[in-house]
Amino acid sequence: MTPGGLSLSELTAAIAERTSGRLLARVDGDPQRRVSAVAALDAAGEGELSFLANPRYRREAAGTRAGAVVVATAEANALRAANAASLVVVDPPYAWFALAAQLLHPVLRRTPGVHPTASVDPSAMVDPSATIDAGAFVGSGARVGARTVIGAGAVLGAAAVLGADVLLHPRAVVLERCEVGHRSIVHSGAVIGADGFGFAPLDGGWIKIPQVGRVLIGEDVEIGANTSIDRGTMGDTVIESGAKIDNQVQVGHNCFIGANTVIAGCVGLAGSARVGRNCMIGGAAGIAGHLSIADGCVIGPATVVSGSITQPGHYTGFFPIMNNRDFERTAAIVRRLDNLRRRLRALEAAAGGNAE
Repeated sequence: MTPGGLSLSELTAAIAERTSGRLLARVDGDPQRRVSAVAALDAAGEGELSFLANPRYRREAAGTRAGAVVVATAEANALRAANAASLVVVDPPYAWFALAAQLLHPVLRRTPGVHPTASVDPSAMVDPSATIDAGAFVGSGARVGARTVIGAGAVLGAAAVLGADVLLHPRAVVLERCEVGHRSIVHSGAVIGADGFGFAPLDGGWIKIPQVGRVLIGEDVEIGANTSIDRGTMGDTVIESGAKIDNQVQVGHNCFIGANTVIAGCVGLAGSARVGRNCMIGGAAGIAGHLSIADGCVIGPATVVSGSITQPGHYTGFFPIMNNRDFERTAAIVRRLDNLRRRLRALEAAAGGNAE
């Protein structure tokens, strides 16, 4: 929380500057009203900033006690009539609110240096402005960029590279030769560079295939807690700049995830899947291996992608929830579809028609 807060005019000016004029907001009310924190509509108080981005929450917005509310132009007039709070009118409101939250809740500055209990190989190159916390490990030949933070108990393997302003949360792991670009964040429990699932069958058993590739992560990427990104078998697993990956996601060896793609929790990508740029993948979706998804695709939650998608669009493939008895009846019908299809073809043939 920012001590003393910021006035709405200070916030609008700072965000306009940060976005090079792409987010220009208008204050409808008192531009000198100060806010020191952000809060939800139903919990905000006089010195707090909230937002309305979904029309379903209009009632909460009308009754909020927030000092100011961020709204889209289309919502401003209705909310002004229902609430005396100052309004910050901007399109899109959610992005403006996110930047305001960063300004009101800045990341605490860390004291540079290496904790006495950290283990840093003498051959590692650590920028003097970096911070390495208690119990962390930095391997031989590793490189740590300016102002980067390696949290308590985190691991940076041999010859691995962290760019500038990277945040490796406590107990995150970046294994040997993998690279993480500037300003990226790796949350606790994530493992970057574990072996891919590669085994060759022989006489009923399995022979391990060495995984000699890397994981290359671009700039401004965020990797969620307990997510696993496997190194390539021979080539590299690549996550392009701007991608955001949620918690408990599995990215198999030699996958490619394009720039600015977002992936929600519990998604699984099998080896060598290629996801384009600016895609959105919903939670618990499953992506089969050795396929491609075009740029700009939206994959619904729990959807199974078993073949390549060549055109951008919104794709969904799951069975809607229903009463269990109805589901059992439907499943029984589905099991008989192939037999019904054969019978329909026979009837069409007997009638002299053509079954599709």
